[in-house]
Amino acid sequence: MGRKPSNRPTSFDIAYRAGVSQPTVSRALRGSKSVSAATRARIEAIARELNYSVDKNASSLRSQRANTIALLFFEEQAPDEARINPFFLAMLGAITRECATRGLDLLISFQKLEDDWHVRYQDSHRADGLILLGYGDYKLYEDRLRQLVGQGTHFVRWGNVDEGSIGATVGSDNRGAGRMAGEHLLRLGRRRIAFLGQADGHYPEFAERYLGLCEALEASGIAPDPKLQRDVVNLEDMGRASTLSLIEEGIPFDAIFAASDLIAVGAMRALRAAGMSIPEDVAVIGFDDLPAASMTTPPLTTIMQDLKRAGEVLVETLVAQIEDQEALSRTLPTRLVVRRSTAA
Repeated sequence: MGRKPSNRPTSFDIAYRAGVSQPTVSRALRGSKSVSAATRARIEAIARELNYSVDKNASSLRSQRANTIALLFFEEQAPDEARINPFFLAMLGAITRECATRGLDLLISFQKLEDDWHVRYQDSHRADGLILLGYGDYKLYEDRLRQLVGQGTHFVRWGNVDEGSIGATVGSDNRGAGRMAGEHLLRLGRRRIAFLGQADGHYPEFAERYLGLCEALEASGIAPDPKLQRDVVNLEDMGRASTLSLIEEGIPFDAIFAASDLIAVGAMRALRAAGMSIPEDVAVIGFDDLPAASMTTPPLTTIMQDLKRAGEVLVETLVAQIEDQEALSRTLPTRLVVRRSTAA
């Protein structure tokens, strides 16, 4: 801290002006949470004033890190082709911005679940850690997660957060969101609420949403009807088919809570094809608040997940692991967005 500024700004010059040590400057400019927010802001302001930029190559040599994280999308198998869940594509922007803020490079790759994808990244030193998004059937995925934990791989995933979560997990409050959706429909006088989503251990996020709906029903003295729950994965066509099956079987229902917006869009197509009005005959709620949700006919009421905060927390959690800090799983709040599919 006794060094005077030179003509070419260095991290020591920033330390001198900020009144901190050079290692503190390095940690702050990497976005480390071990530096207080106030100190980090002061250091970043001085760095901007001096037009200082991090030499990533030198930093990598000192830290033996790639200063790169890998974001892996997993292809979910649809009946006709592999695809990427549009919710995760919507999250990409938030992750990219957070990496840029922290001076990290981001590798983006699309993977098949059965491939040895981890070998190409952290094991080969191409990336310091992994963000995992989109896995479809969790039962086919959890053994690989245990393998990553056993190997000491730095990773964080988006998924359902519970006591059995394998590795660091970031996700929304799915059960609370299910209660929120159920309470909204109950306030509107709906009592026969169908749930479209596979509600078991293969799709734990969907299962938690269904449990939240059941809690709302039971709190109002209504016993959930198992015939109103349909095992549906995240496909528009399956939302349509499951809704048609309810209609064809003559099972009465006055509302649908779909486990995703894609499923909800399919359900709305089926209702219109059957000559049923939305929301007069059947109210519909989705989940995710995809951009398409506001453009359906009528616009879709849905549960919004906080994509911006999700991206920030995923990167935060992974960086904490890389820096050998405690990396806890995190549950993020959701918000109900009311549109005309539940309120005429």
